[in-house]
Amino acid sequence: MDSTTVEDNTITSEYGYKTNVYEEKNEQMLKVCAYLEQLGFLPKELVKNEVNWFYSNLNIDDYYFALETVETIANHIMSLYGAKITAYTNKDDTLDINLQKETDESSVYIHTSVPGVSQIHGPENERRIDETYLDVSTPAKAYRVESYRSTAAESSGQTHSPPLRSYFVTKCQFANPEPTPAQETDIHQVADQTFLKKANDHTLKIYSGVMCDVLQRTGPVIKMFEVQGSRERRIIIGYRQRSTKGFFSAMSDLYHYYDLYSTRKYVEQFSNGVTIMGLYLNPLPNSKAAPIEQSIHQVMKETSLLYCLPMTPFQEFFQTGKLSVQETVYGYTIWIFAQHFLNRLGKEYLSLTRILDASNPIHEEVLSKMKKRLRQDTFTREYIMDIIKRYPELIKLLYTHFANVHYVNQREQSLQPTISYQRLTTQESLTDEQLIKKIANTTLNSHEQLVFESFLTFNKHVLKTNFYQSTKVALSFRMDPNFLPEIEYPNKLYGMFLVVGAEFRGFHLRFRDVARGGIRIIRSRNREAYSINQRTLFDENYALAATQQRKNKDIPEGGSKGTILLDIDQQDKPLVAFEKYVDSIMDLLIVGQSPGIKEKLVDLTGKPEILFFGPDEGTADYMDWASQHARRRGAGFWKAFTTGKSQSLGGIPHDTYGMTTRSVHQYVLGIYRTFGLNEEDCTKLQTGGPDGDLGSNEVKISKDKTVAIVDGSGVLYDANGIDRSELSRLADQRLMISNFDISRLSSGGFRVLVDENGVTLPNGVVVENGLQFRNTFHTNSLASATVFVPCGGRPESVDLSNVTKLIKEDGSPLFQYIVEGANLFFTQEARLRLEKQGVVIFKDASANKGGVTSSSLEVLAALAFNDAEFDEHMSVKNGNVPAFYQAYVKEVQEIIERNARIEFEALWREHVKSNKQQPISILSDELSVAIVQLQEQLQEAGLWSNVALRESVLLRAFPKLLLEKVGLETLLKRVPENYVKAIFGAYLASQFVYKYGAQPDHFAFFEFMRQNYYQAADE
Repeated sequence: MDSTTVEDNTITSEYGYKTNVYEEKNEQMLKVCAYLEQLGFLPKELVKNEVNWFYSNLNIDDYYFALETVETIANHIMSLYGAKITAYTNKDDTLDINLQKETDESSVYIHTSVPGVSQIHGPENERRIDETYLDVSTPAKAYRVESYRSTAAESSGQTHSPPLRSYFVTKCQFANPEPTPAQETDIHQVADQTFLKKANDHTLKIYSGVMCDVLQRTGPVIKMFEVQGSRERRIIIGYRQRSTKGFFSAMSDLYHYYDLYSTRKYVEQFSNGVTIMGLYLNPLPNSKAAPIEQSIHQVMKETSLLYCLPMTPFQEFFQTGKLSVQETVYGYTIWIFAQHFLNRLGKEYLSLTRILDASNPIHEEVLSKMKKRLRQDTFTREYIMDIIKRYPELIKLLYTHFANVHYVNQREQSLQPTISYQRLTTQESLTDEQLIKKIANTTLNSHEQLVFESFLTFNKHVLKTNFYQSTKVALSFRMDPNFLPEIEYPNKLYGMFLVVGAEFRGFHLRFRDVARGGIRIIRSRNREAYSINQRTLFDENYALAATQQRKNKDIPEGGSKGTILLDIDQQDKPLVAFEKYVDSIMDLLIVGQSPGIKEKLVDLTGKPEILFFGPDEGTADYMDWASQHARRRGAGFWKAFTTGKSQSLGGIPHDTYGMTTRSVHQYVLGIYRTFGLNEEDCTKLQTGGPDGDLGSNEVKISKDKTVAIVDGSGVLYDANGIDRSELSRLADQRLMISNFDISRLSSGGFRVLVDENGVTLPNGVVVENGLQFRNTFHTNSLASATVFVPCGGRPESVDLSNVTKLIKEDGSPLFQYIVEGANLFFTQEARLRLEKQGVVIFKDASANKGGVTSSSLEVLAALAFNDAEFDEHMSVKNGNVPAFYQAYVKEVQEIIERNARIEFEALWREHVKSNKQQPISILSDELSVAIVQLQEQLQEAGLWSNVALRESVLLRAFPKLLLEKVGLETLLKRVPENYVKAIFGAYLASQFVYKYGAQPDHFAFFEFMRQNYYQAADE
């Protein structure tokens, strides 16, 4: 065993593993000789000489001989003999070796490897190891890697024996394949048995510490050790399995770029899901590069960049030394930025909007479709990529412009040049004006110029980034959204995040400082769908956030939304993408990866920020993790960071208590009440099945005659009304209609699933394609019903292109009443067209607000209680529901229903007041805008300074139970002031606008305040 001690980061032995010794090596040599003589391919007089040369002169590690069979070694010796003959024939004194053998249990790769000389076999073999063994590694199917470099030696012939690189890949045999949570921090329990035999005590200690750190983080853990009396440095990198791809080979590219080479490399797997890579790095002989301390520092700083994005389309520039890692990753990031924001439409589009009159709903939708087409056809991803690749020198200049702002040491003009990025201090630094001129003089046409000017746009609008933090898992950029053209995005965003990871890209958009909304995972069925999703990602995110802004009018938080678009080849990584998305944004919200680790970043916002996340499509099960991760990272706001958490963490699940449905259904009940309809006699179409939150609760809470349900599995129809008891069974068990007992259907009923084709319906119509039938059933004449309640479906399922299908030939609509539970199911233009035909429609921003109200009150409780109180009053443990929790949930439900009723009455009152000329869809927006604007004005007005009035309002605005349990004085101390101001403004504004409408007379607000608040304050 090597004797190893630790003094700071210095170790006194060269290696942390026991030397591989194969005791039966000489005996094996004799067997190989006998085997070769028997084969007869080599002259007998040369066999012994060639075997001796292979065993002795090539300096192959003993691990190879212990691993391989006699037959394999003999075949390799014959291959090398043939290579020597070829080298002699070509009068080449250099021997090119490349030996490979792969099996399920182990694989061996041996190839020529001269330090500092460009290789072919090495990168190919390492990429092969990544793709075949490491990228797919899970505890159940894990492989460890040992790699050694030999020194050159003289051959027995005219050719020289070059230095060799050997890779040995073996399947892991864990000491404990399935450790318990208590065992997963014990390296002796979770390590591979071979590793435990080979690693010395000091290595076990180091790896154990790194492993435990990895278990507490999302990102990589990087440590460096100096080898005493040597220029060699040992770098240890720990990370979670399957959290990155191509990392092993990418690390080789990184240290080669800084004129380093490795003598040994190890990749160890652990059954707790951790991977640890060990690299033994040395400077190249006679290298003129920077001192090894600086080069090693660069490798350590840039390791996390490669972890985030190990492979990009710009990799060739990095591998050939034309661009550094940071320049390569920067270029990739801007490529993504340009895809979303380069295709802006400019003055020509503005002129067109004026000609066509954008206020006309029909013209507006035509313009919208034209906008999508123009963006799609102008700058494609491939076109932008080709342009960027033509000018690596411009990438360097623009990266320097970016780094001069955001690289902390450069910005602070540090006196420690050894820790400033190499090439940054030597790279020419240009001003904005000089860069614009340089771009214009270098590029060949206006399109190329626009692409590189988008780099500058990006640089000028990044307010903070984790680009230079060493523990990041994805790149995040907090951006000033002022670069967005007002003509396309008329409602100005307050905040914008761009997140780029190996598995995804994403945005987070919000319209106010205090804002909340869900995080949505977007999947793609195929490459064509991915291309469409990629083009529309930002616009969809913006539209969802804008809808949320209108929907949040009753609550203190403004609207926000997050989107995560999974890359087409990463559709099975939603959780990995979500965790990286959350963690990288948290890098910009708090300092440091965990307590005790501090890393500065440049923050041009000038103030702290808090984001509030919630569940949305694909992320409902991830909220607990996000909340607990915020807690692990030391965020003081962890309890309020996410809503939709499990009840054990104080969450109020929307589906369990039907929070969203309670709001939607109040509009349905409002219709029945207003028009004197009996619910049991009304027919209904519902999209979004009994497996979903909104759909299942709509089934449970309603008493109508549901004639059709459309969900992810297909279409269920029965003109006589779908059997309510069977439907309730599915809703209780959250099952799709594919599980419906079709024996419960009447003779005219049917079920068509998405994977069924050529189905004949009871009326004789043949359904050729079940998927298409499902996607378009809401426009089918069979779908006709009294009420249509979309509880699910893709945005813009009904637009001007198909809205006419909701009108029968006689001019009557398929549905008399529509309550839009699903977000953005109808375009605004489609809604207006339906209202013109006499349909009464209540849009999503009004109807679907129960969930956001519940989440807001969940956040408020988290802010109001300290940790101990929150645990006592809001945490459901072992099925024991605290009395406060039960009562609070009931109060939340009452608030949701009350808010829905008063908005319904306000909308209908204003509609009737206009002689039913003003569409409800317009009135809904007007009410929302009026409330939001008044709320912002009230927060800044002098009313807030009137203490008595403020308390009078807050005593009504805060939930009664919180006031009783905590008290107003304590609430005002614990809840951030900007949040309390938002509560004050939201409550006053919503109550006033609901009573007096969006356009009240000049004295209405005075009268409202006098009647309700001033008198109470005086008392």
